[in-house]
Amino acid sequence: MRVRIQVITIALLFFGLALFAWIKPADAVSDSELRKLAQFPEISMDGILSGEFARQFDDYAVDQFPLREKFRSIKALTYTYVYGQLDNNGIYLQDGYAVKMEYPYDESSVNYAVDRINYIYDRYLADSQTKCYVSIIPDKNYYLASGHWALSMDYGKMIDDVRIGVKNCRYIDITDTLTIEDYYHTDTHWDQSSITGVAEKLAGEMGTPLDDDYEIHEVTEPFYGVYYGQAALPIEPDKMKYLTLPCFDKVIVNDLQNGKVIPIYDEGKMKTRSPYDLFLGGSLSLITIENEEALTDKELIVFRDSYASSLMPLLISGYKKITIVDIRYLPSERVGNFVEFSDQDVLFIYSTSVLNHSSPLK
Repeated sequence: MRVRIQVITIALLFFGLALFAWIKPADAVSDSELRKLAQFPEISMDGILSGEFARQFDDYAVDQFPLREKFRSIKALTYTYVYGQLDNNGIYLQDGYAVKMEYPYDESSVNYAVDRINYIYDRYLADSQTKCYVSIIPDKNYYLASGHWALSMDYGKMIDDVRIGVKNCRYIDITDTLTIEDYYHTDTHWDQSSITGVAEKLAGEMGTPLDDDYEIHEVTEPFYGVYYGQAALPIEPDKMKYLTLPCFDKVIVNDLQNGKVIPIYDEGKMKTRSPYDLFLGGSLSLITIENEEALTDKELIVFRDSYASSLMPLLISGYKKITIVDIRYLPSERVGNFVEFSDQDVLFIYSTSVLNHSSPLK
């Protein structure tokens, strides 16, 4: 009798989940993983015969499985606390921080990024009076990986390859201005309230004074970073903070990608799937920041990735105009259609994770 009850229970569970899977509308995205989910594939004779339909259906079935998020959490907890697995989906926990393993070092990827930077210099900067700088933002592994089990790439070689490979740009080392405490626990990015030293180091090397009379604001909503969902483990959310200066009231930020004026900080973004977009609207291809009350008449052009969204506001006080370019979305060949290069400071600043996976740089 007991065996019969167990068989019936399992059968009901199986058929219940199967029925739920067929009647449940397909979810478009995973809020926890911040990615699009596979949808039911198009049915065609070619797709069936080639096996493409079966492959796509397999992806669809995995992504749309009923109670998927609950099962992801159960799996992560089991693998971590029962089997003792040290990472889950490539994410490991160390000293309260969720960290993605970045390994191995991809020299060809870094060389491609260096080539992109040199291309921009040769095409736009070589015949100008600009002053060119390059810097690397280390990820959390740089401050955690040494001395424990996690695989870690050769950061020293990456820095040397960029420093030597990028022509006619002075390298600014910011690694000594950061510690692991300057990064969010649940996200890849750094905490803006902790990186004033980074801004001071960059501005000082570029000969630009900064106002440091910051006021700290704390966002009320908890911040669940990208690693929170990928790890699928219970981690305390971060508190997001941002810094303002008196001059910010008169600063104008132009989103040239969408043709509109945007705020330096938009707390409404905290309620979206990308809360880090609080800073300068997130991943935009071309932004200008104009500050008539700047401490100098200098201009700055920055080629960047997402880390710079929270860094650039800390440089506003020193520059009359800052132009922010993201060649992941605006191809290098088209930059000259929108940006005029003359006598500005030009900074190339990229994170180690983007350099090690640089194919999106156009």
